[in-house]
Amino acid sequence: MDKEIEKFALHNAIKYEGKANPGAVLGQVFAEDPKRKEQTKELAQKVQVIVKQVNSLSLEEQKARLQKIAPELLEEKKEKKKRELPELPNVHGLVVTRIPPEPSKYLHLGHAMSFLINYMYAKKYRGKCILRLDDTNPEKAKKEYYDSLHEDLLWLRIAPDKTIIASQEMETFYKYAEILINKDHAYVCSCDKEKVSEFRMHAKICEHRVQNKEKNMHIWKEMLAKKYKAGDFTLRLIGEIDSTNAVMRDPILFRIVKAQHTLTKDKYVVWPTYDFETVVGEEITGVTHILRSNEFGEMRIELQDYIKDLLGFKKQEVLQYGRINIRGFETQGRVIREKIEKGEVEGWDDPRLMTLKALRRRGILPETFYELVLEVGLSPTATNMDWSVVASINRKIIDPTTKRYFFVKNPKKIKIENSVKEAKAPLHPEHKEMGFKTLHFDDEFYIQDDIEKGKIYRFMHLFNFQNNKFLSEEYDAELKAKIIHCVPVKDAIDIRVLMADGSIIKGKAEAALKNLKEGEIIQFERQFFSRLDNKEKMLFIYTHE
Repeated sequence: MDKEIEKFALHNAIKYEGKANPGAVLGQVFAEDPKRKEQTKELAQKVQVIVKQVNSLSLEEQKARLQKIAPELLEEKKEKKKRELPELPNVHGLVVTRIPPEPSKYLHLGHAMSFLINYMYAKKYRGKCILRLDDTNPEKAKKEYYDSLHEDLLWLRIAPDKTIIASQEMETFYKYAEILINKDHAYVCSCDKEKVSEFRMHAKICEHRVQNKEKNMHIWKEMLAKKYKAGDFTLRLIGEIDSTNAVMRDPILFRIVKAQHTLTKDKYVVWPTYDFETVVGEEITGVTHILRSNEFGEMRIELQDYIKDLLGFKKQEVLQYGRINIRGFETQGRVIREKIEKGEVEGWDDPRLMTLKALRRRGILPETFYELVLEVGLSPTATNMDWSVVASINRKIIDPTTKRYFFVKNPKKIKIENSVKEAKAPLHPEHKEMGFKTLHFDDEFYIQDDIEKGKIYRFMHLFNFQNNKFLSEEYDAELKAKIIHCVPVKDAIDIRVLMADGSIIKGKAEAALKNLKEGEIIQFERQFFSRLDNKEKMLFIYTHE
């Protein structure tokens, strides 16, 4: 640990004309591993001792020492080789990928990863990415989900080259259904759901399979004309009834659904199932590569390729990757709905969730997902990662541009008579170009640390004190003062922070927070990053350490 602190101290000293800042060095130590904050006392003392030693060296001596222990820090920052996704197989001509969300739920982290894999590959090959809204289940498609989906895509900076809405392509689906009927590849069936399932399970042939195409077409046309009710008839594929893959055993291609659709209202009542809809959708948009989670299974590839062969469609290169999960977080829409109804979470943007609405509200940036995609790639196995991985990537992105402020939770008031009434502090310890803030104070301060008699303390950026008596203003390593933070009483405002577990902590913070814009992410020094959620109520959302 001493070598690591020395490395940071030397680098900081060289950056600032030979004088390292203990606070900045300690910040780098914590940035490497936030869990080190549990050892703040011991580490702060080590930092003070090592910084004093480093500052006693000349600038030339500092450079020579850093050259010996960490020469990479002295090198001019070279252009880092850009991390890229692995190459796609069978690329011939224009690469076309697709993003096929169903507007029946709010999107979560897994959706973001899947969407970005397709989008980033299209950009990698200077190809096209098609957005296809799979909204052919009128019972699930809701306007709020269409709106939320577009909002999330905009936030993720995904700009599709073309958008199609499946419910507006119904006549095309009907055209290809009729081709199958006329070629004796599909039949109309009046069996109920239970009988269909039983026959498929036991590889039994349905009695309707031998109907002639004229009868099938007649009933099909009556289905389209709304002459039947839901459940009366379905259109089934003549598949491979003896296949070991149960999906191939005469699956349903179309069913009657009388629910009113959000977009098409009651114009259509005969709706395609997913396998048929996606096959036609990929053909009419010219998709070349299908990149999707392997939860769909290999069995569905066989069925979809079978339908493509019957219709004379091109086949795509299919790459399936493992689902990406964050341990301890729920993503199933049904489960989240139940939690909302029971009051266990506030809504779809509750910070305890992995929905994109919740992550955006919490202060996770879109760039984090792009980095996650590069890190995970197309791994065929499920990736179960800790939240700390997401937090670590996001921290590296936001840290260089995030302003620092003081926040005291569970505040205690302390009085220290002093002659200093004003101090300047950098908005970022490593980036002075971001500017400074001026702290105004008198003799009263809010603190959250316990003060021990006889021990020397230093209020960050302000002064040193002992036994509630002012000692000196300048930082002095020889004092071995414990660095703590405070909020001057005369400059304090009340704020609340919604934490990751749903609890709310209250406390005092700098009045300068009133100058923030709603949605701005900051760091509360010595504590955590946070995003201003509601300026009127001064409500912040905990981001991560």
